[in-house]
Amino acid sequence: MALDHRLTPEHEELRRTVEAFAHDVIAPKIGDLYERHEFPYEIVREMGRMGLFGLPFPEEYGGMGGDYLALGIALEELARVDSSVAITLEAGVSLGAMPLYLFGTEEQRQQWLPKMCAGEVLGAFGLTEPDGGSDAGGTRTTAVKDGDEWVINGSKCFITNSGTDITGLVTVTAVTGRKADGRPEISSIIVPSGTPGFTVAAPYSKVGWNSSDTRELAFDNVRVPLANLVGQEGRGYAQFLRILDEGRIAISALATGLAQGCVDESVKYAKERKAFGRPIGDNQAIQFKLADMEMRAHMARVGWRDAASRLVAGEPFKKEAAIAKLYSSTVAVDNARDATQIHGGYGFMNEYPVARMWRDSKILEIGEGTSEVQRMLIARELGFAG
Repeated sequence: MALDHRLTPEHEELRRTVEAFAHDVIAPKIGDLYERHEFPYEIVREMGRMGLFGLPFPEEYGGMGGDYLALGIALEELARVDSSVAITLEAGVSLGAMPLYLFGTEEQRQQWLPKMCAGEVLGAFGLTEPDGGSDAGGTRTTAVKDGDEWVINGSKCFITNSGTDITGLVTVTAVTGRKADGRPEISSIIVPSGTPGFTVAAPYSKVGWNSSDTRELAFDNVRVPLANLVGQEGRGYAQFLRILDEGRIAISALATGLAQGCVDESVKYAKERKAFGRPIGDNQAIQFKLADMEMRAHMARVGWRDAASRLVAGEPFKKEAAIAKLYSSTVAVDNARDATQIHGGYGFMNEYPVARMWRDSKILEIGEGTSEVQRMLIARELGFAG
């Protein structure tokens, strides 16, 4: 496979469009929203009108007929300016809508995808549990059949897009039976917002992503139709592994955007900020630090585009997605730290974008599979067990 990740004219047009939107629309508004911990509803509506939530979905479901590379391009450009907006799109597409597109029935797709592609409705993916963390196979939430309904009990935590005014559903993983060896059979089930017994907690107080919606969910004898099952009963574990593989490419694109945003802001600051009578960018120590930051962002971009290209081509991509996610998240943290250092005391002030980027970067080494999990996945792809 040739590693040619230059963009097609269509992809480059998309990149320029989203870049302009991020700088002209998001940048002037997001600082105040972020400090007030407010969800960016108007920005999300505009992203919906642009078709960003429908990028990788067919036109028959209201999508743009694009691919996962197009989604990654949009995420990278958004995250160059703000990660809260970028993660809202990422979760809305790869965790909210993608499970229904890949595994849902035609009726489920027709019911939900057009509204989700338009950004009118957000979906969430209820996977992580308070006692589970990276052990997604240790799901304790249960779903029991009672007549023509599922009865769901349990809880989920750290769920993105789960409590906004436009959240329409959460696809929940739950134990629906036991295999012959005693291991749990896990299934995925749609729980619409507002279903009796389904409680959405207040937003978390977070270090970063302050304009992103993240909450804990509780299910107390929640009843939904059996038809809300997504995919085959007992195949939920395999389904969310596929969802997470794809999601790691999206998170890698987002992390790359944050890393590049740190370069953008630091180059601008180094040319403007003067110390001892000259711009600090005249100092070779600053130039070398900026060169290292640009190198990291560039290689992170190569990584996620390689993984995305393999996915689009129908080739195996699990290892490449794990590599891209591991490397780009590390790069994002490194670049955020160096950008803050270049800005000096101003880098510690929330009025500067790099302070927001510093706060937003660390979660990228944790969400959608920790760095330790990525190393486990890469080692398994190299033929090692355990």
